[in-house]
Amino acid sequence: MMKLTKGNLAGIKGPVKIPRQELFNLPEKILQFGTGVLLRGLCDYFVHDANTKGIFNGRIVVVKSTGSGTTDAFSEQDNLYTICVRGLDNGKIIEEDIICTAISRVLSAKQEWNEILQTVHNPELQVIISNTTEVGLQLVKEKVLDTVPASFPGKLLAVLYERYRHLRNEGLVVIPTELLSDNGEILRGIINELIAFNNLDEEFKKWLDEKVVFCNSLVDRIVTKDPGEELLTGIQNQLGYHDELLTMCEDYRLWAIEGNAEVEKILSFASTGEGAFVKPDIDIFKFLKLHLLNGTHTLSASLAFLSGFEFVKQGMDDKLFSSYVENLMLNDIAKAIPYDIPGSEIKSFSSKVLDRFRNPFLEHKWINITLQNSMKMKNRNVPVLKKYNELYGASPGYMATGFAGYLLFMKPAKQEGNQFYGKRGNDFYPINDEQAAYFSQVWSNSGSVGKLVNNVLSNSALWGTDLSRFTPFAESVEKKLSSMIDNGVLYTIKNI
Repeated sequence: MMKLTKGNLAGIKGPVKIPRQELFNLPEKILQFGTGVLLRGLCDYFVHDANTKGIFNGRIVVVKSTGSGTTDAFSEQDNLYTICVRGLDNGKIIEEDIICTAISRVLSAKQEWNEILQTVHNPELQVIISNTTEVGLQLVKEKVLDTVPASFPGKLLAVLYERYRHLRNEGLVVIPTELLSDNGEILRGIINELIAFNNLDEEFKKWLDEKVVFCNSLVDRIVTKDPGEELLTGIQNQLGYHDELLTMCEDYRLWAIEGNAEVEKILSFASTGEGAFVKPDIDIFKFLKLHLLNGTHTLSASLAFLSGFEFVKQGMDDKLFSSYVENLMLNDIAKAIPYDIPGSEIKSFSSKVLDRFRNPFLEHKWINITLQNSMKMKNRNVPVLKKYNELYGASPGYMATGFAGYLLFMKPAKQEGNQFYGKRGNDFYPINDEQAAYFSQVWSNSGSVGKLVNNVLSNSALWGTDLSRFTPFAESVEKKLSSMIDNGVLYTIKNI
């Protein structure tokens, strides 16, 4: 099977979208730190899409920041790769294959640092984006001008200083996409600390304040380079070529960028109306994602797993459980999001979330979603619960059911070293949660379901508030948990 390269494009006969020749001649306008699949399947996707529509008309220089691995896969494929979109849109199956031309070249920070610095001598390059994982947005006090900095912020500062020295009349827009709230502000703060540590001059700091914009951003798309051997083989056979960088993603995509009209003009790739946009305030999208998507996941995962479903799509294929998830989202969570969000936005976002949950192409395991469930429950669901109690003074029945399922999931059946295990039928499963030891004690010492529920809900150190004060909720959780123990999880869901 032939390899995906620029020279082999003419020989491709499959259903994939073949790029036009002029897309290879566009100038470099973006410097990107990171080669990972999220950037390739989301950010670079948006740039390629805008280029095909004649909107942005620019390509990306990618920096491989880490020392591990090589850039050979990119160079051997002329920096081309296939984006395979598989998902649902309003219940309709979407299958689309795109050969992405957004990347012009990939440079190794370890071996080609001077060439990387040279990229910002180009006045057409106005944007820097990154995804170095949350760990990448950390302060490492290091000198940045004499050698290749070890940290991403160190590398960024060196690049910014190079821009200042050679093109100080030209600014830059910096967009971190690491999954941290206010990631732009966090990165800006780290850069300021590094400036002080490196004793850089006041004129540079003034230039940075006036010419460089750090944008908070929020990204969301499930992207993978490993869709499973069977599916991958089928896709490659259908395409008719081998692609070492093949990137598979769901149809849903979101890249919300915080910025003003000037930033919006520079980031024209975010103006196609297809999921990327620039707005003065993106908090609304943070709350929608945190509570409607993540919160629904957290309250559903334990119930689904204990009901016998391994994958998200299996739960969503079950009429009873799918109905529970939909009611949980629309009738409980959506009614008490602690932020002023238009109902039309909530309805639209909810519809997309349900499509994502029902995606038949994704192998998303429920047990993986239960990782650090207690922390997630506090951040994603407790604010909604408090708001619901404030608004209605009643118990959100579907949330109470999900919380009861979480308590049952956290019941340990055995311990091996520091690892606790629950039991589903005859099988043990790992309880991967920082609070596992606490739940082992509370299940052992409470004596009754009522005491257990009260002990957990009244633990202000765990939740940041005393949830037992929400009496209707506490009573509902106790009733649901008792039912699950006596009659099973699916019976309890059926009888909400």
